[in-house]
Amino acid sequence: MQAAWYTQNGEAHDVLIVGTQTTPTPQAGEVRVRLHTSGVNPSDVKSRKARPITDPLIIPHSDGAGVIDAVGDGISSTRVGERVWVWNGQWQRPLGTACEYITLPAEQAVPLPAHIDDDAAACFGIPALTAVQAVHLAGNVHKKTVLVTGASSAVGHYIVQLLTLQGAHVIGTVGSERKAAHAQAAGCKDIIFYKTESVAQRLHAITQSAGVDLIIDMDFSTTSQLMPAGALKPHGTVVCYGSNNPGEIAINFRPLLWGSITLKFFLVYDLTPEDRLWCINALRELLNTNALRHTIAAKFKLKDIALAHEAVEQGQLIGNVVIDLMP
Repeated sequence: MQAAWYTQNGEAHDVLIVGTQTTPTPQAGEVRVRLHTSGVNPSDVKSRKARPITDPLIIPHSDGAGVIDAVGDGISSTRVGERVWVWNGQWQRPLGTACEYITLPAEQAVPLPAHIDDDAAACFGIPALTAVQAVHLAGNVHKKTVLVTGASSAVGHYIVQLLTLQGAHVIGTVGSERKAAHAQAAGCKDIIFYKTESVAQRLHAITQSAGVDLIIDMDFSTTSQLMPAGALKPHGTVVCYGSNNPGEIAINFRPLLWGSITLKFFLVYDLTPEDRLWCINALRELLNTNALRHTIAAKFKLKDIALAHEAVEQGQLIGNVVIDLMP
């Protein structure tokens, strides 16, 4: 099969190789998916650059979509021919979705509604499931005021839509006018340009100094500084799924204690089985009712995977980057 891989960390053009690898055979409890698309996420490029390599080679990417073409022992042959999207394709395993075929446990290949295309489906494993879990952890958001950091990002765009569907008043941080328009189209009522405005001051103005009920956050290293500035109402909640600084982050304890603030963190790769099932079922219902908009920023062929990684790293595109794996 055709695949892309790397054997050492480094820049995309220096380490990514495109060529032929052995087509895998599904083992007991597994399915093999003939992949049509592979999603490129920020975590994929960060892993390529810095995650220690303990296997002979890494085929990157966790997200993708395609058709089951073979099954292992214990899996019904009726699944052959089924259109699916996959999750955790390259989580704690070396062989991900930047290739023509992937084998993985059967539950990681989720049936795809007929009206959803393969490009959109390559965005579900990380962006969509992260958004669904974030809003799930937030609880009842009806008529709540919510700050979404990175509201135009792949994950943020889904979060804004989900919150809007549930009747929340969404405030989003963005970095440009183009990104503001994207976030507003998804449902953002108020926009804060975090590069040129004080997020705390704008929140005070928007909420009449009351603060927001909830923050759904992609960068805890920055958001941690908003809480002492009164960004959250007493008994408010922060749901966080990432940080630009993954190391030690100073937190002012007193405002958290006196505000009875709740902090919730999660890693989308490591959801509990119960949360994973809840999120997949919730996403299935949203897809069946066409409740979500999906944005594909750019598509690349497998031979141009280095360009795709660079496009994600540059952070200028609005939407998801997808690799087209079809001839």
